[in-house]
Amino acid sequence: MRNLITDVAGVRVGNAGDAKLGSGVTVVVFDAPAVASVDVRGGGPGTRETALLDPAQTVEGIDAIALAGGSAFGLDAASGVQAYLREQGRGFQVREARVPIVPGAILFDLLGAGDKNWTRYPPYRELGYDAARTAALEFALGSSGAGLGATTVDLKGGIGSASAVTPNGAIVGALAAVNAAGSVVVGGGPHFWAAPFEQDGEFGGRGLPAKFPPKSLTPRTKGGVRENTTLAVVATDAALTKAQANRLAVMAQTGLARAIYPVHTPLDGDVVFAAATGTKRLSDPVLGLAELGAIAANVLARAIARAVYEASALPFPGALPSWRDKFS
Repeated sequence: MRNLITDVAGVRVGNAGDAKLGSGVTVVVFDAPAVASVDVRGGGPGTRETALLDPAQTVEGIDAIALAGGSAFGLDAASGVQAYLREQGRGFQVREARVPIVPGAILFDLLGAGDKNWTRYPPYRELGYDAARTAALEFALGSSGAGLGATTVDLKGGIGSASAVTPNGAIVGALAAVNAAGSVVVGGGPHFWAAPFEQDGEFGGRGLPAKFPPKSLTPRTKGGVRENTTLAVVATDAALTKAQANRLAVMAQTGLARAIYPVHTPLDGDVVFAAATGTKRLSDPVLGLAELGAIAANVLARAIARAVYEASALPFPGALPSWRDKFS
């Protein structure tokens, strides 16, 4: 186990970023089409191809998921991923035509550090291609890919991942791009809200504070409307229907509430995708799914904390400090 979403067999992840731009793309690639759905809780989401993830819609399998910075410009990243997958002969087949199915979501990093004055076309299509081309089992956490320009209210955000095995033997992994309006730490200190779910000191082993600071429950947020988002992908090797994948995404959203305060605000575009590669049967279609969803929420909370714990501050004037800058 790598403690990454790629512990789920058939899942690879690629990051691509531009240091001068201060933004990037993260792509989850499935070796074979995966059953998938989505749950959107944030008040200002930016998405592509999420309507077909409704259980009532026709297409059952997807080829990849693209997460990108750049606000709406970043939706171009999925086109780059499509281009790479088409070269590989992947995609939904309609007679002799193949169309790679690549849902995506974006976060807002246009006003943060970095030079966003590109020429006619934004760079996200090419970044999406590069991220898909380099997708592998190992990938960088922290200030990488879609997390390159990500921030929270008080610390640098980034890309995080974690995994676990359920009591019935299913593997579930999570990937998160954390650009939240709220905070991942308690009262601006070193302790993570997700501390009760931490495994093996994966984000510092500090636990929760012995006493919560007086103002720790006073909501603090950064930025304006649609400037913040946490994007997440939860993957499992369990065999799920599209409706069950949708319920997994709904349950996994609890992980955001365990790791970020406040969350799901009108300022955020929070989105959780859930995907199943389908190699292991659930022990029970109801109780097994409930167990899987509960573990998925824990894993996603850990991934969010790891995103901030592993991040590095960008080398630009006024850039937010990283957790390690302040507390390591």
